[in-house]
Amino acid sequence: MPYESNDELPPPVRDYLPHHAQDIYRAAFNNAWSRYRASARREEIAHRIAWTAVKRRYEKRDHEWVLKG
Repeated sequence: MPYESNDELPPPVRDYLPHHAQDIYRAAFNNAWSRYRASARREEIAHRIAWTAVKRRYEKRDHEWVLKG
């Protein structure tokens, strides 16, 4: 279930992350989805990897995701 656009992302991602962070999430999820195709936990793994990718560039401050730095 790769995401073709940010509009297809789950509401917790789409509603709270800035657009650029959504792009990061979607790219990381889609990559992990392809990479872990043989795993029974494929979707869970892909979501975890996507959140990790977002957290490398963004952090949550006062209920808002902002670029680190």
